Amino acid sequence: MRKPRDYDAELKALTDKARQLKTRKTSQLGELVNATGADALPAEMLAGALLDAATTSDAARKEAWRKKGAAFFSGDGKGARTGTGSDPRSAAAEPGNAQLPLGEPGAA
Repeated sequence: MRKPRDYDAELKALTDKARQLKTRKTSQLGELVNATGADALPAEMLAGALLDAATTSDAARKEAWRKKGAAFFSGDGKGARTGTGSDPRSAAAEPGNAQLPLGEPGAA
């Protein structure tokens, strides 16, 4: 005879695993913020940049961000921190970039 499955134990194990993965993801996000230097930004600016990145539909802009992120992870992190793009608005919207667009409050 087959032993009946303990669905409650399996569900608890899966729930625990999901909780661990979420905790690890949150921790890694915090480490990424620190590693990119974005921890020096005000929380409101960082949140705005992330919201802009999450809601943009501009494929070219997303690809530029992806390339910059890939350069950061490949060891060229210092180059990935600086805003080398010619459009200051796109540079300010990128997470980890402290440049402000011209003409907005707080811009130097």
